[in-house]
Amino acid sequence: MQACKDLVQHIVKTLVDKPEAVVITAADVEGKIVISVKVDDADLGRVIGKDGQTIRALRALELVVAPPGQEISVDVLK
Repeated sequence: MQACKDLVQHIVKTLVDKPEAVVITAADVEGKIVISVKVDDADLGRVIGKDGQTIRALRALELVVAPPGQEISVDVLK
């Protein structure tokens, strides 16, 4: 779970203008890894991307680093 969280944190911090405002949390919810991403309101569009392309790419990348058979979710919080 830590590797997944670290990867999300690294990618998100490189995308945003205010990396100090990035807060990443990871939790095991009913056997599923849930990673929550909180950024400054001004950076929200950068993390989501046009038509959600950036967050979809991040979610796809997380599937690669997740343990085999482990479900994973990446959620952006307002």
